[in-house]
Amino acid sequence: MTRILVVDDSPTEVHVLKAMLEKNGYAVLTASSGEEGISIAKQQKPDLVLMDVVMPGLNGFQATRQLANDAATKAIPVIVVTTKDQETDKVWAMRQGAKDYIVKPVREGDLMERVKALVS
Repeated sequence: MTRILVVDDSPTEVHVLKAMLEKNGYAVLTASSGEEGISIAKQQKPDLVLMDVVMPGLNGFQATRQLANDAATKAIPVIVVTTKDQETDKVWAMRQGAKDYIVKPVREGDLMERVKALVS
C-alpha cells in the first residue's frame, strides 16, 4: 500500500487530508512539525510527503530542503500544501526541492490527481 506522510501543525488539516487519502486507498502517516516530519520520513520512508509551510520551528520550506538534500530521503517526492498562494512562494518551494504545490483549501480531486502523478 502506498504510504503518504502528512506534515501539518493543524489537527484539522491533518484530519481532512488523512480522510481524503484513506478514502482513496492510501496509508497515512502524520507529523505535526517540520522536525517530526523529517524524522518520520527518514525512519518510515513514505512514498510521498504532503508538507505544510507555516509551522512553528522548522517551516515547510526548510523541511522540504532538508529532505531534498539528504541522501536517505531525496527520492521521496514532496508536495507543498499551504495557504500561501503567491507565485514567489510556489517558485521558492520548487527551488527547495518540492515536486508540486497545492493551495489550501485542498480539493480532493485535485489532490488525488497530483498524488497519483507522483506515486504511480
